[in-house]
Amino acid sequence: MEKQKYALIVAGGSGKRMETDIPKQFIEVAGLPILMHAIKAFYSTDPNIKFVIVLPEHQHKYWKQLIEKHNFSINHIVANGGSERFFSVKNGLEYISENSLVAVHDGVRPLVSATTINNCYALAEKNGSSLPVVPATESIRVVHNGESKAVDRSKYFMVQTPQIFTAEIILKAYEQAFSPLFTDDASVVEQLGNKIHLVDGNPENIKITRPMDLKIAEALFEIDC
Repeated sequence: MEKQKYALIVAGGSGKRMETDIPKQFIEVAGLPILMHAIKAFYSTDPNIKFVIVLPEHQHKYWKQLIEKHNFSINHIVANGGSERFFSVKNGLEYISENSLVAVHDGVRPLVSATTINNCYALAEKNGSSLPVVPATESIRVVHNGESKAVDRSKYFMVQTPQIFTAEIILKAYEQAFSPLFTDDASVVEQLGNKIHLVDGNPENIKITRPMDLKIAEALFEIDC
């Protein structure tokens, strides 16, 4: 039986680093809020994907207003965000059914490609997990005891989302107690001894957190159009 695909999109950010009062996931780029672009990226890849959007409770009303403003019709469930990303994902997982593939995606990554999405789902279905990465392109140094040392950048990769897992794996992983060492979903899953399988991401799949990122995203959407 084919597994149901889910996209659990986490959007709990504020506008602090973006230097705006509007939460960054709601800032408009190319005519739509960033979060809507992220949802559309998955929907246009596969309209049968089911969506769970995780937002802080106090943002739900504003999200409904944006839906009406933009006549946004992609069906989705809205879950409450938590005090940490870990708890936001945990809350969203309450709406996930068994025998499914669960993609956890940052709500401020609107430029994920259909190729990345499809490849991540396919690898997770085969091996239980998938993590999109891009090679490090700049020189890297490690600092230890106040001294720095150059390292081989070919051994390092930048991690993106969606990070996709079978429901069996991710649901069990999020039964663990929270740890500050959990920086993403792969680190949570890996803690239980599960192997994380890497797949090529797309360089355009940037996380929009600062004003410069917004300008880059605007330029990329313009090129795409």
